[in-house]
Amino acid sequence: MRRFKKIAALALAAVMTLSLAACGNAGTNVSDNSGNVSDTAQYNGKLEFDHSMELTYAKNFSVDYYKGGYKLIKVKDQGSFLVVPEGMSVPADLDKDTYVLQQPVTKILVSSTPTVSLINAIGALDAVSLTTYDVDTWYIDNVKKQMNDGKLKYVGEYTKPDYELITATGTNFAIFSAMLKDDVKAQLEQLGIKILVDQASYEDHPLARVEWMKLYGAMFNKEAEADKLFAEQEALIKNIETKPATGKTAVIFYITSKGDFYVRNSDDYMAKMISLAGGKYIMDGKVGVGKTGTTKMEAESFFDLAKDADEIIYVWSTGGKPSTLNDLLAKNSVLADMKAVKEGNVWCTTPDFFQISNTISNIINDMNSVFSADASADKFTYLYKLK
Repeated sequence: MRRFKKIAALALAAVMTLSLAACGNAGTNVSDNSGNVSDTAQYNGKLEFDHSMELTYAKNFSVDYYKGGYKLIKVKDQGSFLVVPEGMSVPADLDKDTYVLQQPVTKILVSSTPTVSLINAIGALDAVSLTTYDVDTWYIDNVKKQMNDGKLKYVGEYTKPDYELITATGTNFAIFSAMLKDDVKAQLEQLGIKILVDQASYEDHPLARVEWMKLYGAMFNKEAEADKLFAEQEALIKNIETKPATGKTAVIFYITSKGDFYVRNSDDYMAKMISLAGGKYIMDGKVGVGKTGTTKMEAESFFDLAKDADEIIYVWSTGGKPSTLNDLLAKNSVLADMKAVKEGNVWCTTPDFFQISNTISNIINDMNSVFSADASADKFTYLYKLK
């Protein structure tokens, strides 16, 4: 109890310090959404609607822009976050449930590798000070460098972070994935740390996950960078769509260390990646209809539904990372009789497959290459053939 009171006291002091700093930033010369300096005194402390961010795929967030550079971010089931420009005041009549993010937004705890990949891609990684993934688990070079340079600190696993260390850094804002545990959420909130739960994993279109970089673009004044990168990813998909369908069927799954099969559901974003790549997900309409994520299956049931798939895409997982085809077959003998295994069309994802959200279209392009390439192709950026 004494230790927790100490942490709570540190948290209160940090929040008061940040609040005082924010109150002292009032002024008139601020940057607008395009980064240009302009006199916006008439909008200081007021919310006068200007326009809304245009979104093509994402359904779980929105961004409204107000005169003077204010931005209101709304996340489904998470509430509202008002981004207040540096040098501007917080509106007095703001809804009490709206959390204020005073720019520059810094000292953030981010417990989601895909989210970090988006923030890094738009050039805002310096805003992130804490993470719940140690340096050895990262595959993003810039993240590893920031950690080795001491600019990004590991604060323990997302299920049991070091609350005292988090508090000592002065962090009062955190971004978690949907895997956030209730007890961790309660503890952080008790310490005065506001949490945004990234809802990208609930999006039903692969490009929607990429489009979440626009939310972070708004948060860090990196809209131009986010728009450019998203447009490049969308263009890559549109180019694939001009090609004829390959007619190839594929299945995506992994096997745990206990031998359990987990297959991507019919309406999961990975199943849609197969479709966008010009193939057909063989489990479509058979497993997890209307659901995202995975379904646990018995080996025999899996075999009955997936045995005729032209291609196998095995997801690199904690249940084992096969380097060869024999490594995979050792997990369950039923795999040996699958068509894709007999024809040598078995692929494994690279370990950074789940860590990268900003280049999902490149992964889809790899899949398209797998479905349409000749037999000599055996390695792409995110997939490699098991031999």
